[in-house]
Amino acid sequence: MNNMKNKRPPMKKGVLSRILKMLFKSYKWQMVAVTACIVLVSVASTIAPLFMETFIGYIGEGLENGIDAVFSKIVKAILLMLSIYAVGWVSSFVYTRIMAIVSQSFLNDIRKKMFDKMQGFPVRYFDTNAHGDIMSHYTNDVDTIRELVSGTLPHLIQSALIVTFLVINMLNLSVWMTLIVAFASIAMVLVAKTIGGASAKNFMKMQKSIAKTEGFVEEMMKGQKVVKVFCHEKESIEDFDKINGELCQNATQANRFANILMPIMGNIGNILYVIVAFVGGVLIINEIPNLSLRMLLGIVPASVVGIGVVLPFLNASKQFTNNISQVSQQINAVVMAMAGSSRVLELLDTEPEIDNGYVTLVNAMEIDGKIVECEERTGMWAWKHPHSADGSVTYTKLRGDVRIENMDFGYVPEKTVLHDITLYAEPGQKVAFVGATGAGKTTITNLINRFYDIDDGKIRYDGININKIKKADLRRSLGVVLQDVNLFTGTVMENIRYGKLDATDEECIAAAKLANAHDFITRLPDGYNTLLTSNGANLSQGQRQLLSIARAAVADPPVMILDEATSSIDTRTEALVSRGMDALMKGRTVFVIAHRLSTVRNSDVIMVLENGRIIERGNHEKLVAEKGKYYQLYTGAFELE
Repeated sequence: MNNMKNKRPPMKKGVLSRILKMLFKSYKWQMVAVTACIVLVSVASTIAPLFMETFIGYIGEGLENGIDAVFSKIVKAILLMLSIYAVGWVSSFVYTRIMAIVSQSFLNDIRKKMFDKMQGFPVRYFDTNAHGDIMSHYTNDVDTIRELVSGTLPHLIQSALIVTFLVINMLNLSVWMTLIVAFASIAMVLVAKTIGGASAKNFMKMQKSIAKTEGFVEEMMKGQKVVKVFCHEKESIEDFDKINGELCQNATQANRFANILMPIMGNIGNILYVIVAFVGGVLIINEIPNLSLRMLLGIVPASVVGIGVVLPFLNASKQFTNNISQVSQQINAVVMAMAGSSRVLELLDTEPEIDNGYVTLVNAMEIDGKIVECEERTGMWAWKHPHSADGSVTYTKLRGDVRIENMDFGYVPEKTVLHDITLYAEPGQKVAFVGATGAGKTTITNLINRFYDIDDGKIRYDGININKIKKADLRRSLGVVLQDVNLFTGTVMENIRYGKLDATDEECIAAAKLANAHDFITRLPDGYNTLLTSNGANLSQGQRQLLSIARAAVADPPVMILDEATSSIDTRTEALVSRGMDALMKGRTVFVIAHRLSTVRNSDVIMVLENGRIIERGNHEKLVAEKGKYYQLYTGAFELE
């Protein structure tokens, strides 16, 4: 099961850009507002160095001409700064509130897209991927996107803007000292790229390990009774320790790279601060002519480097390295988000179930011997078959005639599990499949449903190749009762109605009576309104199976597939169900898979399968008379495994 999962690519390309496109496409104006607010916050955060230069200039002027001469200027400058900071505080509050709403709405959209897309996946996808791994896409992987959208992305944008404004400010103060900062920045970027790349690989492994751990826990929770019955607690703990240890190792490795990045960047920033201070002191002492962007543009006259340049530049350089360090700190979250996003996009990019069918199932009625389509429900169904050659449309009454001709099939190309299967099930016939586990009984019914497509041969339904029939319409005409019952959270009535969503309460009750489930349902605390949870854990296995049969009965399909439908029911209950099933099967084509030969004795045709081939066929009396494999099974000379 895990083979396919392990072959996944380590990281999809363009993950971050795709996530951002999805975000900005759905929330364009909200993100515009957020970006505007972040710009205001960034401006407010970077105005301090310029203010300090102006403030120091006023102080110098005050020392020369007296404090009264500059007092009003200082007050105005302080009030201006407070106003700018107030705008920054308000903008910060606004954008964080907007992002809180946008991030949750965006995650809601992603989960909906994932779930909608997953409904179109073929059964093969769920057979080859652990359910815990699939669930992890909706929890851990989506949560990493939340962290990216609500926290990391705004911080990255803000830090990038602040760094840009600070570079402009530093160039306005001193080109010479800005060059020193530029060399330090190159070193910081190289360090971040090297460590971040190593971290990314390990974060991807960590996300996969989380999914694997969740899958194991889910499996253990479902099989807890089996674990306890066979006293397998110690082995389960050992298996979990191994999987959990793998997660711990991958998480430790990922965070080891991420956590050493911040101290390295911080130390580079501290070293840069000392170097800038030293160089600035040398420039002041030697009265070196200053060179700044404003001087080059002729905005201010030429001057030497003074304390009014060095102090603001020191503040700006410290703020610059702090923001670079913050960006590097966000690499942790970005890499985790990319790992989670890659898995989410992998699910969204999975090819849906291919359906090239064009024959549909419609309500119909017969007028003067001719079948015509109707809008209202008539109780009669027909296949609507458009013909591209001449544009005509023909209608074929849904009868339940199923024919399989020379069919071969394998789940994987290199291994064929069904060989040259040919059988005919006429309307109203009961066809039984008998054989050992793995003989191919359930596989045949899966192919009739088109859960998988055959490799060779034909399956015809009422004379129509099922590849031409839309899968939803094909499956609507089939009722299935499986050995493993799945009940959903809701009332008993809602679970029966699942077979036909527009069924009335009376129809559901009639179906329950047909399946002999009505008596036990009425004895439940709230009858048909009794709430079922945890897959019907408050019911016995037999009661759950009876509800499954009632659910199929309310659908009222022309073809029924019973896959070990009575295997979980005791002999007494089986007798009750059999009477209900006989009534249900009357006039329908029925495929029965059973180990209990008592349930197939009255079948019109019994197919005995062995190693994917039909080795015997006929009714009960014929097969017993032939004294072959079926006779051995029936007399107990050979037992099914």
